[in-house]
Amino acid sequence: MRILVTNDDGIHGPGLVVLENIARTISDDVWVVAPDVERSGAGHSLTLSHPLRYRHIEGRHYEVSGTPTDCVVMACRKIMPGMPDLLLSGVNRGQNIADDVTYSGTIAAAMEGTSLGIKSIAMSQVMAGNESGNTFAVAASHGADVVKKLLDVDFGAGILVNVNFPDCRVADVAGIEITQQGKRDQNYMVLDERKDNRGENYYWLGFARDRGVPPRGTDLEAVFSRKISVTPLMMNLTAQSLMGRLHEAFHP
Repeated sequence: MRILVTNDDGIHGPGLVVLENIARTISDDVWVVAPDVERSGAGHSLTLSHPLRYRHIEGRHYEVSGTPTDCVVMACRKIMPGMPDLLLSGVNRGQNIADDVTYSGTIAAAMEGTSLGIKSIAMSQVMAGNESGNTFAVAASHGADVVKKLLDVDFGAGILVNVNFPDCRVADVAGIEITQQGKRDQNYMVLDERKDNRGENYYWLGFARDRGVPPRGTDLEAVFSRKISVTPLMMNLTAQSLMGRLHEAFHP
């Protein structure tokens, strides 16, 4: 089995080593193609305004001067000798749950793999409070078993799986829950305004730490309950529930 490993934290991201180790429990044919620098929050973006470059680092490790989506395209169309059977994206340093999925470069890489017909899994390690003291311990301990179970499942066309590991000690993991994508019940985006040495304003975007009260069965509730969250996501974003009302509005 040929496996493509990528991420959005960059070729030197610590979670990439964890994910490569997970991949190597499944196959020896593992290729690592990741952004040359951190591309967190890149979403499903492509680089179209300037050329892409890639650099061979060593063995089957390559860096690409672009987004996670660029990395998947370059890996499949240029770098690898053939299409991978499995794409693993992550392990992201931080959660990708609820509203995060629309921003996440980690999930976007899995989306691109899915659009190319590759079974794709995005994996993230929650670090909301760094309760564990060992940042990627849960992902490192449970990741291989989760992936192996998912290998036996037929996702179907246009579907990827989003896995989030809770921020706790390995011994405190409360199980695995199959979840829905949640929705935060508070305004979680914050804008930090500062001044530079010339007195000009500049801004950092960030996220609030308030957990809110998420509904049961969601990815939010699962990871905050120290469970591993496994969420199937669809590439097709059509709102089927609105189709009938739109037909009535335009074709009464």
